[in-house]
Amino acid sequence: MKPEALWSLAALAAGLIFLSPVLYTIWMSFLTVDSYYAGTPVLTLDNYRAAFGEFDFLRYLLNSLLVSGVVTLGGLALAVMAAFAFARFTFPGGDFLFAAVVATLMIPSHITLIPNYLTLAKVGLLDSYAGLILPAISNGFAAFFLRQYIRGIPRALDEAAYMDGARPLQVLWRVIVPLARPAILSMGLYIFITEWNNYIWPLVAISDSDLYTLQIGLAKLYRENPGEDVINWPLVMAASTITILPILIGFLAVERHLVRGITMGAVK
Repeated sequence: MKPEALWSLAALAAGLIFLSPVLYTIWMSFLTVDSYYAGTPVLTLDNYRAAFGEFDFLRYLLNSLLVSGVVTLGGLALAVMAAFAFARFTFPGGDFLFAAVVATLMIPSHITLIPNYLTLAKVGLLDSYAGLILPAISNGFAAFFLRQYIRGIPRALDEAAYMDGARPLQVLWRVIVPLARPAILSMGLYIFITEWNNYIWPLVAISDSDLYTLQIGLAKLYRENPGEDVINWPLVMAASTITILPILIGFLAVERHLVRGITMGAVK
């Protein structure tokens, strides 16, 4: 067998190993609870019907999509503008502000829980979508990463646009954003996944079950244990599949740009 074929088989085996928990989760989600414990597979869609119909996972899914989507769009807009300013302009205190942005990467997110909670409680934004979105809408890593990427784009392109009468925001939108699209898409996926998997902040900030995200809903489902005498694992796995499916779709949508964006942003 040729070395290329051996490497391909090894890569396929490694991929299956990494995917095996996800594949097993999806397989379990289609089993009835009795067949799961009996070891004789009987396939059904009832677990998904129960998750969406009886346990409000459709609402949790929409809440997660809304919160993660707004955080991603808002976070990307702020990060792109901040990166453009740090990469292209010299202004008093610019180095200090960029150092402050980098310093936020070293602060564990759990340290900000109490200050964020007290601030939002004071302005009455707990138990609201705004309370879920606002603390997550700035992302220091995305600003840092995009700044490094934009610095690698030749300034001559900006200068040519300025000579044609373009303003800074027009240069950003018509020159920088198209050229930095792989890095922006990579950071968009990163922000979306980070917010999608966020469990601690929604757990602290939300007590109204109508505002639960999928992560909180999944924990609630496991805690309530809908099985009579045993845990209904197929139902829990169906809810888990609903939780991971949007992430898989998002990854497949930007996978073509992901490696290129991360690689080019890392070396510039």
